[in-house]
Amino acid sequence: QSQFVESGGGLVQPGGSLNLSCTASGLNLDFYAVGWFRQAPGKEREPILCIDRSGRTLNTAQSVKGRFTISRDKAKKTVYLQMNSLKPEDSAIYYCAVDFVGGCTINIDGYDDWGQGTQVTVSS
Repeated sequence: QSQFVESGGGLVQPGGSLNLSCTASGLNLDFYAVGWFRQAPGKEREPILCIDRSGRTLNTAQSVKGRFTISRDKAKKTVYLQMNSLKPEDSAIYYCAVDFVGGCTINIDGYDDWGQGTQVTVSS
């Protein structure tokens, strides 16, 4: 049974950066599409970026374009979300999830296994 761990969240000032990490025990993420999502209080969970097993990326959130990037380190079996120029509206719980069957998709229901999330708060 896989167990995802997201890390790297925290409190950051507007304009700052954070680098979130997603790893999984019992599962090699290298073989699957992995997506990052976020959910702010009172809002629906939003897909942000996804990377497939070939390294191709899918950006599904216009609001983060040019500021957030997704990457993977196959040696560390880790997927990262680099977040720059953070804004207060980026504050949310950030989740990673894996699609065991297909590639990247904007359909949240297409992802099969989820982490517990890491809180990101952007505030001065």
